[in-house]
Amino acid sequence: MGETVMGPFDRRLAIKTIAAAGLALNAAPSAYAGDDANAHDFSFTSIEGDKLPMSAFAGKAVLLVNTASRCGFTHQYDGLQALYERYRDEGFVVLGVPSQDFRQELASSAEVKKFCEVNFDLDFPMTEIESVKGKGAHPLFQWLAGQGAKPDWNFNKFLIAPDGRFLTKFGSSVRPDARKLVEQIDIALAGDI
Repeated sequence: MGETVMGPFDRRLAIKTIAAAGLALNAAPSAYAGDDANAHDFSFTSIEGDKLPMSAFAGKAVLLVNTASRCGFTHQYDGLQALYERYRDEGFVVLGVPSQDFRQELASSAEVKKFCEVNFDLDFPMTEIESVKGKGAHPLFQWLAGQGAKPDWNFNKFLIAPDGRFLTKFGSSVRPDARKLVEQIDIALAGDI
């Protein structure tokens, strides 16, 4: 018996169905460590101290970036802001996750917020400072590690599909305007995944 091949319409319908099912799930993030988890099952606290559920980004492609204020890659904030401005009206979000795991972050989320506003005029969403590696990592980063995508330094970039699936990881040295990153965002936004 041969395999069934999905056309573009079938693939988009399947993605929408999966996304809708993901929105209906209402359990604690730790309950989703298995194959049926997706990024929308997790939640952060914003840098302002508000709840920031990943389900708020359902239907949008998300570039999740573990950031740091005192890193050689911190200048990438400018490129991330430009990328966000370029694609936000098309359903794209950059989500910055400050982390001290590589010992290059400021002491508090308030300091990070002020640093980013003053030096980079950022307006994409950011979370409070989180751990992104090891056993103490935020549950979303534990889920990504289970998919073979652990951050190995600051400014690793994780592309999440509009339906919450993890798509691909880019390392610190991949600039926000790098052709290979922008091409993957275009593909995610077109639904050709």
